[in-house]
Amino acid sequence: MEKIAVIDLGSNSARLVLVNILEGGYFVVFDELKETVRLGQDMDWDGIIKPQRIAQTIKTLSMFRRLCDANHVDKIFAYATAAVRRAKNQKSFLDEVAMTCGIKIKVLTVEEQALLVYQGVINSMDIPKGLIMEMGGGSTNLIYYNRRNLIHYETLPFGTITLTELFKNYSNEPEVRAAKIEEFIGEQLEKITWLDSIEPDTSFVGVGGAFRNLGRISRMVKKYPFNMTHGYEIPLQEFESIYSTIKKLDLDSTMKIKGLSSGRADIFPSSLAVIKAVVSRFNFPKITISGCGLREGAMFRYAVPGVNERPLTDVLGHSLHTQMKYYDVNVNHAEHVYNLCIQLFKQLKVLHKMPRMYVRVLKIAALMHDTGMRIKYYHHEQHSCYIILNSNLYGVPHKDLVLAAFVAAGHRKNEIVKEDILKYKDMLTPEDVDAMRKLSVILRIAESFDRSQSGVITGITCDVLGDSVIVKTETEGDCSLEVKDALSVAQEFKAAYGKNLEIL
Repeated sequence: MEKIAVIDLGSNSARLVLVNILEGGYFVVFDELKETVRLGQDMDWDGIIKPQRIAQTIKTLSMFRRLCDANHVDKIFAYATAAVRRAKNQKSFLDEVAMTCGIKIKVLTVEEQALLVYQGVINSMDIPKGLIMEMGGGSTNLIYYNRRNLIHYETLPFGTITLTELFKNYSNEPEVRAAKIEEFIGEQLEKITWLDSIEPDTSFVGVGGAFRNLGRISRMVKKYPFNMTHGYEIPLQEFESIYSTIKKLDLDSTMKIKGLSSGRADIFPSSLAVIKAVVSRFNFPKITISGCGLREGAMFRYAVPGVNERPLTDVLGHSLHTQMKYYDVNVNHAEHVYNLCIQLFKQLKVLHKMPRMYVRVLKIAALMHDTGMRIKYYHHEQHSCYIILNSNLYGVPHKDLVLAAFVAAGHRKNEIVKEDILKYKDMLTPEDVDAMRKLSVILRIAESFDRSQSGVITGITCDVLGDSVIVKTETEGDCSLEVKDALSVAQEFKAAYGKNLEIL
């Protein structure tokens, strides 16, 4: 198995990600490290990276290098962004890093950085039209895509560090400084002519540490039960409430905010002011946070070279197969169970009346129902539930992951525990809970129909007659084991669908 490392050297922090490259165009992160280096601090007046910042960065990169060597990493991809890009002493800095750390850093152009961020987002989110805002310490990038195609990009030479420094002496009142930053960024946005072409139904996607911290604060404030950054949505009204509170605070008070990284407290108000300027310009109804950006873009480009030509067409499908590969799932069995699930879902629609949106839930549950076997066979349905809840799958709403997890939990016996579901009650409607129960029964029958994992039952026809559902099977051999196993679900089927189950 090949191992690569991706280093993202930004103006505020340095991040290392270690990645296993799996066969077939998949990858899995197995370790990461982050250090605050503040490389872009105090650069504005002369454009020089300061010696103490260089020393801290080299210390950090040397640590990164040791971790890479300890894990026998095959290749290191190191990228530097705004601070190094505009540094007058760029060459001497890069030479010193190469000499002392043995790491060759590529300084990304504005276009290269925008492309990597776009590829990280577009291959991990099912959002066809979006304005991506990537905020770093030394720059803010705006990237517009439509129909999953990159249309425009622009870099503002102002980030959280540079703006904090630029306006730190403007006023003793934090709220006044925040208003000035809003006004300043608003003026910069007016200069970007292509912003006027952004369509009204465009989604606003936030990338970077400021957005991750914003999402963490939001989740803690409303006690959100699902701990996942990627795909988390913050309604505009909620953002306004958080911003109106934080923009009035001094540094000591800001550092006490739960969910906010201590290394970001001094620059966080500037971040929120920039976000406020952008959402005010477009009246976006919500902010969608992406946990993927430049680093993930680099991973996709290496592991799945085809994305250099065009994005993944099935984000969720690729993510599911990554998990199946990682957990050593019998792919043929999982896909056959999913196919049988879809046949049952369609033919029982007259009874369950569930909308098509639940097909995605069924797909996740069916393809990942056996992942828990990687932990232990006994009670593996419970382990599968935990794995799905913590899988960080791409291209799927948080609610669907919760539903899929509990559908998978019910594929052997009736393992859906009401007490566990109650934790997520604020995310689910009564209709969702009812659907969860019915989908779980469908998955149990479909899994039984491939009990021997030989694909002996190839098709299903369901007839609803009176108080019974008669399931006729199309077979390629002896399916007595499969039919016997499926009939054990009859009691749960009657409870969920109000009909007797017969199988021919």
